[in-house]
Amino acid sequence: MFDQLDAFIIRYEELTELLSDPEVIEDTNRLMELTKEESELRGKVAVFRKYKNIEKEMEETLELLSENLDDEMASLAKEELTSLKNEKEQMQETIKVMLLPEDPNDGKNIIMEIRGAAGGDEAALFAGDLFEMYTKYAENQGWKVEVMDAHITGIGGYKEITLMITGQSVFSKLKYESGAHRVQRVPETESQGRVHTSTSTVVVLPEMEEVEIDIDEKDIRVDIYHASGAGGQHVNKTASAVRLTHLPTGIAIAMQDERSQIKNREKAMKILRARVYDKISSDAQSEYDADRKSAVGTGDRSERIRTYNFPQNRVTDHRIGLTIQKLDQILSGKLNEIIDSLIIADQTKKLEKINNGTN
Repeated sequence: MFDQLDAFIIRYEELTELLSDPEVIEDTNRLMELTKEESELRGKVAVFRKYKNIEKEMEETLELLSENLDDEMASLAKEELTSLKNEKEQMQETIKVMLLPEDPNDGKNIIMEIRGAAGGDEAALFAGDLFEMYTKYAENQGWKVEVMDAHITGIGGYKEITLMITGQSVFSKLKYESGAHRVQRVPETESQGRVHTSTSTVVVLPEMEEVEIDIDEKDIRVDIYHASGAGGQHVNKTASAVRLTHLPTGIAIAMQDERSQIKNREKAMKILRARVYDKISSDAQSEYDADRKSAVGTGDRSERIRTYNFPQNRVTDHRIGLTIQKLDQILSGKLNEIIDSLIIADQTKKLEKINNGTN
């Protein structure tokens, strides 16, 4: 694994030279591509170079110890060697994490779908709470949230809401949120004060660009109709609502949020690409399915991944056994403690696989 370090350093040096090349500077697309690669490598290379320096210092210290030193100098050299060995071991673990295979979708924006599931009105209200939680978390990260489609219930919750979150490396952090989220609390409509259990589901899909997934126009059926409001009443006199059906998979997306047919089609197409990509990836790769079920946070979407217990102000993530007595803070968008723990647990599992494979 550590043999890769020299290759990374060589590539980084090539990039720094290319970025000062006048031909590259004039080519905007290539300049952006190389700048992004240089930015992604910069932090890693700094760590790799430090590791290389430690190895060099260890060699020099060993050479020094081979010479005829007095007792005091030999003792100092041995202390220095022990310190360098410890530092090297710590850096090896850091580098192992840095060299883990990256999810190609980690840098992408996401499409998130939140649905009220078991529990009727209470599940829909909780779907609204989850929407607010992710919106606040996104704002804290400096990301942008756009509601693409929403089906509001009479009491103010969401039967279903679809949003797009854009920003830096959104999927890398929110990909762990797919699954069933369970809430335990006393509903506002409960006169006996009994705690009810309801669930809402979350699906996180990486946004797919047109060049990344080829969907033939011949495979899409397009239906245009009038947008309607609650009870079926028409809210738009023009036929602006769009339904796209991907015939090979049967996936259908209906969009009527915008007054413009073109905008509704664009939004529907974004969601369709993400869903088709997700289905094709899942169906075509049995290994992908197996990995997803064993990986932290990307298992079966019907799997209960987290419980939000209001009476005890407690949140429990069942995948990693993490319990936090900060439900109010979590719902206010302070998700870092949970997400960071999920990332570490995922990295640890991957490292264990690598270590077991080499032993």
